[in-house]
Amino acid sequence: MLETINLKKQLSKPAYAKRIGQLQEELRGLQYAAKDAEVPVIICIEGWDTAGKGQVIKKLTEKLDPRAFRVHPGSPPSPLEQRFHFLWRYQVALPNDGEMAVFDHSWYGRVLVERCDKVTPKKQWREAYQQIAEFERWLTDDGQVLIKLFLHISKAEQKKRFKACEHDPLLKWKITKEYKRHHRDYDRWMKAIEEMLAKTDTANAPWTIVESNDLRWARVRVFETVVARLRDELARRKALPELISRTAAAVAAGKAARAAAAGQDRALARAEEKKTVAAQEPATTEAAHA
Repeated sequence: MLETINLKKQLSKPAYAKRIGQLQEELRGLQYAAKDAEVPVIICIEGWDTAGKGQVIKKLTEKLDPRAFRVHPGSPPSPLEQRFHFLWRYQVALPNDGEMAVFDHSWYGRVLVERCDKVTPKKQWREAYQQIAEFERWLTDDGQVLIKLFLHISKAEQKKRFKACEHDPLLKWKITKEYKRHHRDYDRWMKAIEEMLAKTDTANAPWTIVESNDLRWARVRVFETVVARLRDELARRKALPELISRTAAAVAAGKAARAAAAGQDRALARAEEKKTVAAQEPATTEAAHA
């Protein structure tokens, strides 16, 4: 799958400068539209070491309203989190209605780093594919917008970026022994990534593979994907007012319930009124005869 991805795609500086500003403004407008419609948005960003995930997230959130989004960096589970199912710590980090959550690494660590670094038994990471699929189906059935992005770079490009970081005093810290080991095991990681993409690319939660050898191209590709998904989802919900938000649905349901209850009360009152009138009629007749 990944071997067929064209990593030679590039974007010139002038074209990038013009396009990225437009996309940032459009995304900010969509953020407010999603907030008004109370649509929760989840963006999962996975990719190779030094693929540019951090830079993409920085640019993605640069002009967004910080009150309505959260970025969750990838990290090993804490002792408390290890006591629960591996998805639990992501469930408690899901966004509120109308807000956005960006995961720099996500629940896919179970079938990637935990698998490749052999920190999780084979039986557990194999079971995780189905658990992840069910979790994501639950999210989308619940009305949450789930956008999954994988930033792909070649082994040669990764090596080039490692060297550039090692010669930069401000970035040297990023290239750890773990990163170097992952680079040596590139082919093994490739196999794990291919299997992950094949088993978790579903109709309700599809993957978008981002060609990331060129960082300018990658940023624009990510923006275009997120903007398109939000635009389509908001248009769909506008066409179906009952899907606008859980709050709107609850208000509509409450209004319908109150209207039904009021109708029942009126019917009951009319029935009682008829009974009263019927009970009074014999007495009125007897009084007339007397």
